[in-house]
Amino acid sequence: MSVNPHIYRLTVLHRRLDEAVRREMRRRGGDPFRVLRLKKLKLAVKDRLAAMMRRPAYAR
Repeated sequence: MSVNPHIYRLTVLHRRLDEAVRREMRRRGGDPFRVLRLKKLKLAVKDRLAAMMRRPAYAR
């Protein structure tokens, strides 16, 4: 069984957002509002992934 390309793209996006959050938090003078926006986007992607994973395999 191969991975759905949409699920794969969302997984990659989630990983990139996580890295961006970490980078911004480590940065001296990091923008807390940017961190908040990135975390919200990351959560939205996670929710979308969870919803897709709950669907039956034939619906993906």
